[in-house]
Amino acid sequence: MTASPVRRLAAPLGLVLLAAATLTGCGEDGADDATLQVLAAASLTDVFADLADDFEEDHDGVEVELSFGSSTDLAEQAADGAPGDVLATADEASMTIATDAGAAAAPTTFATNVLVIVTPPDNPAGIESLADLDGATWVRCADEAPCGKVAAAVLADNDVTAEPASLEEDVRATLDKVTSGEADAGLVYATDAVAAGDDVTTIAIDGAEEQLTSYSVAALDQSSDAELADEWVDLVTGPDGQAVLTEAGFTLP
Repeated sequence: MTASPVRRLAAPLGLVLLAAATLTGCGEDGADDATLQVLAAASLTDVFADLADDFEEDHDGVEVELSFGSSTDLAEQAADGAPGDVLATADEASMTIATDAGAAAAPTTFATNVLVIVTPPDNPAGIESLADLDGATWVRCADEAPCGKVAAAVLADNDVTAEPASLEEDVRATLDKVTSGEADAGLVYATDAVAAGDDVTTIAIDGAEEQLTSYSVAALDQSSDAELADEWVDLVTGPDGQAVLTEAGFTLP
C-alpha cells in the first residue's frame, strides 16, 4: 500500500478521535506541526483524499486526518462536541444537526450527486432498471443515512416495493457488497460508481435527478485551528476544489 500522510479513521469516532485530539499539537520541543481533522460523508472518500494531498502540499507541516462515515452519525458526534475541525455532509438535513446545536459555522453547499444502480461487471441478475430489483439480491443504505433517504425517495417515485437483502451503514459499505460479489446490485451515488471503475457496471435510474443530494461543508466551532478549518472550506468551495469534484463525477450546485 502506498504510504500517505493522510490517515483515514473509520467511524464511529469515539475515543479514537478523543485520543487524536489530545495528541494534536503536543509534539516534542514545541513542534509547529498541526493536524486538521475533517469529518466527511463516506461518498467523499476518494475526492477528499485527493484534496487532502493538495492541502498538505500547500501547508507545510500540516497533516489532514480524514474520518469517513454516515453523515448523520458524524453530524451527531460533532453536535455532541466530538473533536474535529471541519464537517462535510451528503445532505443538508445532517448538517442542520450540527448547526442547530451551535457546533458548526454557517455551511456552504459545494456539490450535488445522483443515485445510480451498480452491479458486478457481468451483471449476473440481468438488471436493467429498478423494476428488475424484484427477485434479485440487492442492497442500499440504511434510512438514517443520506444515501438511504435518497434511495427510499427514488424507489417510491418509481413505485418499487422490492425489499433489499440488507441495509448498509453508508454508501461505501453498500458499494462493497456489490464489488465483493455478495449482492446482485446496489443503489449508490454516481461518484461511487465512477470510483469503482471496471469493478462495477453502472445503470442510470430514470428520474433520479429529481432526488439530487446536496453536500454541505462547514468549519466546526470546536476546531483547534479555525484558520486552517476555514482554509479547507475555501479549498473545497473554490475553483481548484470544484475542479477536482467535477472530475470525480460530482455536479456543482
